[in-house]
Amino acid sequence: MIEIKEDNKNMCCACNACYSICPKRAITMIEDDKGFKYPVIDKSKCVNCGLCEKVCPILNNRQKNSEPEVWAMYNTNLEERMNSSSGGIFTLIAKEIISRNGIVFGAMFDEDFNVYHSYIEDEKDIYKLQGSKYVQSNIGDSYKDVRKFLEEDRYVLFTGTSCQIEGLYEYLMKDYKKLYTQDIVCHGVPSPKVWQAYKNYLINKNKEKINSYSFRNKDNGWNKYQTKVLFEKKKYEKTYNEDLYMKAFLRNTCLRDSCYNCKFKNEYRNSDITLADFWGVSKVMNEINDNKGVSLVLINSQKGKEIFNIIKKDCIYKKGSFEYIKKYNTAYIKSSIKDPKRDEFFNNLDLVNFNELVNKYVTKTKKKSTLKRAFKKIKQIIKNN
Repeated sequence: MIEIKEDNKNMCCACNACYSICPKRAITMIEDDKGFKYPVIDKSKCVNCGLCEKVCPILNNRQKNSEPEVWAMYNTNLEERMNSSSGGIFTLIAKEIISRNGIVFGAMFDEDFNVYHSYIEDEKDIYKLQGSKYVQSNIGDSYKDVRKFLEEDRYVLFTGTSCQIEGLYEYLMKDYKKLYTQDIVCHGVPSPKVWQAYKNYLINKNKEKINSYSFRNKDNGWNKYQTKVLFEKKKYEKTYNEDLYMKAFLRNTCLRDSCYNCKFKNEYRNSDITLADFWGVSKVMNEINDNKGVSLVLINSQKGKEIFNIIKKDCIYKKGSFEYIKKYNTAYIKSSIKDPKRDEFFNNLDLVNFNELVNKYVTKTKKKSTLKRAFKKIKQIIKNN
């Protein structure tokens, strides 16, 4: 087992495969000072079986699938679509698996809005897994639960980030016909400690308990999605470029070390289906864009194609090109670039108010100069004439 230290933290994505496979329970996932969990080995229990290294997805790169089919797609059920971050496709996939007496795994909130992986087996609970949750989820014992259900001959859909999907495959060590996987195009996973600091800030500011939280509310449209928080009596709404937490997330200030050099941002994925927002859809197929959310759907396997063919009757969809992804959704193949102020941000996380922390240590986006904007306007006028 690679011993994770400060200088090699980019070698661990916290997929929990090593923790899950250890036959002696010698590995514990321990939170560091930034709030990210890393495996720590109790050497008095370790028998040097090597299983932890064998299942590490970073140490063992699986054979990739062939080039995926690319689709722009959205769910025709408006309520399901509006309760989703983009086009509502996950809901249709989950409903199909549950209809087979199956189990669906994904990220959900607990009562304190911590994010963790768990499972549902009733259609009425799909809402728990809907919507983006921009925090690294705690996998816990989910891989063990997946294997248990598969050994019981149940259908299982496992959803998560690419590294979590790869960790599951490595842990299982064999293929299961009834296992379906769906990953997301991931910007990177923020620290649960930062998330907790932000929640504390909101609660202290509003003097009320959080009752519901949405990272990607679409009341004002998909393109200008907003954070929406309902308290006991009050309501908080901010666009993604105004909310403090989303600023830290989108400007790459609070992401895990491994996310800045992600080993899983490949053109070909091992999941059966990859989902994302179809950013740029207005430029390449605006006829299906109504600002309520369009999903980018990549079909990576025969299982993925099977599910696609079943759910497409409930969708509006149009064939896309892999070139669209490279141009408009670069997070599919490129890692996030670390904010130069990241270290200062974390060093001061426990010392200053969250509002002050973000305003001082999150690098601000560069605005175009007034002169450049003027030239652009003049060029547009000349072009129109």
